[in-house]
Amino acid sequence: MSPMLDVSDDVRAEIGDEEAARLLAGDGAPGSYDCTSCRAPGNTEQERTSTVLFVGEETAVLAFAHASCIPSQVVPVSEEQLKDAVHTITADRAGTSGEPSAADAPGVSGPAAEPVGDAGSAPRQAVLGVTCGQVLIDDQLHPALVVEPTAPIARPGSDGPGDDFLPLLIEQGFMPVNDVARAPHPVTGWSVLLAMGRLHAILQPGIAGGQPTSWWQAHQPLPVTDDWRTAATRTHTVFVYAAPVGAIGQQPREDLLREALEKAAASGVLVAAAMPLAGT
Repeated sequence: MSPMLDVSDDVRAEIGDEEAARLLAGDGAPGSYDCTSCRAPGNTEQERTSTVLFVGEETAVLAFAHASCIPSQVVPVSEEQLKDAVHTITADRAGTSGEPSAADAPGVSGPAAEPVGDAGSAPRQAVLGVTCGQVLIDDQLHPALVVEPTAPIARPGSDGPGDDFLPLLIEQGFMPVNDVARAPHPVTGWSVLLAMGRLHAILQPGIAGGQPTSWWQAHQPLPVTDDWRTAATRTHTVFVYAAPVGAIGQQPREDLLREALEKAAASGVLVAAAMPLAGT
């Protein structure tokens, strides 16, 4: 019985027609797998399955996902991220989990936070804090990331002590937030990279139409809650909020994070953008 595989044109272009034909014929395709998006078991002989190709600088890894979760696609990642994906896939196939335990995973009452990262648009390496949580808009929970630097970020080429973090983002298409209860507008060319169920990076448009590059990249892939991942998979969109140093702070609960966002918006120091979900 041939597997029920979906191989997109982009994936086919990367692996070649011969390899695609082998997969569709069942040669090299697994019977059972752990979905690279929702992490639940899947079976290529019983349900539509997407082929997802993670492509690094030198190597690539083919993974599988429920077609109902995500379409077949190519996901560009760094070589370091790819090694982490390989480790997770290997652990899954060995019968161990690459996911954190329930005790380790951040809950709804305590957003996940990644305290380190690089702001690629800054003239110096600026440390960014990224908090992962959900925001309630129109009676529906939406996945969100809140980005806040630990120090002022100067405009490239400037030696002054000023903080140009928000102006730089507004120039990239982020919009000031006046009301947190309204969904942010989409921004062109940006996306949020979730690979193997973990948050890896916020991607910005490449130069002259080239491959997207990391604006922020986790030093270690950041685990997200099942609820966050489910919401992101459902909407294929993540709301990314940004505020200057000291405007939000590390909040232990999502209700306190919401209050901090509303306070920043009222003070005119909050910008946001809606970004598509890249990867799984």
